[in-house]
Amino acid sequence: MPAVGVPVPSSLPGAAPAPPVGRSLLCLIVAGLAWGTAGAAASLVFAAGGPGPLSLSFWRCAGGLLLLLGVLALRRRPGAGGTVRTARPESRRRRLLRILGTGAGLTVFQSAYFAAVDATGLAVATVVTLGAGPVLIAAGARLLLGERLGAGGIAAVGGALAGLTVLVLGGEDGTVRTPGVLLALLAAAGYAAITLIARGLGRDGGADPVTTTAWSFAIGAVCLLPLALAEGLCPASGDPLRVLVLLGYVAAVPTALAYVLYFVGAAAIRAATVSVVMLLEPVSAAVVATAFLGERLTGATVLGTLLLLGAVAGLARAESRAVRAGRQRR
Repeated sequence: MPAVGVPVPSSLPGAAPAPPVGRSLLCLIVAGLAWGTAGAAASLVFAAGGPGPLSLSFWRCAGGLLLLLGVLALRRRPGAGGTVRTARPESRRRRLLRILGTGAGLTVFQSAYFAAVDATGLAVATVVTLGAGPVLIAAGARLLLGERLGAGGIAAVGGALAGLTVLVLGGEDGTVRTPGVLLALLAAAGYAAITLIARGLGRDGGADPVTTTAWSFAIGAVCLLPLALAEGLCPASGDPLRVLVLLGYVAAVPTALAYVLYFVGAAAIRAATVSVVMLLEPVSAAVVATAFLGERLTGATVLGTLLLLGAVAGLARAESRAVRAGRQRR
């Protein structure tokens, strides 16, 4: 899961060279597939009597932080390669805003997403979160950054709203639950906030994505710890060994590994292409939910899913056209 789509500049002076396009696409594909399994793992944790959504989010942040700290330690060893240099030093205020804003957004995003999975199921929670996220990003970019949607963007927003309406009002057997949809929208808002912060502050220079992600996980773990303690940090019953294995998987694969692969791929691939490739996440999540978790997709859910995915694709096409227009003006 966002999931968190933070764009990484690929042509900054002094930045580390971007990897080849083919390898970058492979990294994005693997990251999307891995993120699509996060919700499934969360569902299995809940079914095994594991911690609740807030505690699961804490363990995800804490585990991902430990793994990324290990990566940073290995990367900074004498003679080790892979150190990423930023284009110019950040001011203390900008760095603080980036770290705190990204950490808070990540906390809201992950916690609300796992709560949505618990409330309304994996497929619906994932599709609503990832479908609404780009729409909120487009609206926020227009209001805060002055970026125009264009006709294609407006059509995509309308399609996404229609998809959400169908999902919320069209549940036939209780699979779609309004509280879960609202939690998924809250998760999408956290995801959008992270992306808007990155766009607003990243225009004049880039930051090391691994370091930024590690700081975000640290803030998320600190913010979530008291809530996780109140909810129950460790389950009192259930299958402890299975829960431990699943928690390790969540921290390692759809968190630490997927974030690193995403940032590596995003360094060399246009944002519009990245958005399209990352549609593998809700698709893989829906496949896992129906094939392995016994979830049933109703006709309304399928229709809402198609409308939401169409909206995301429409926004990606609009962004691609804007990039081409900008190149022609140059």
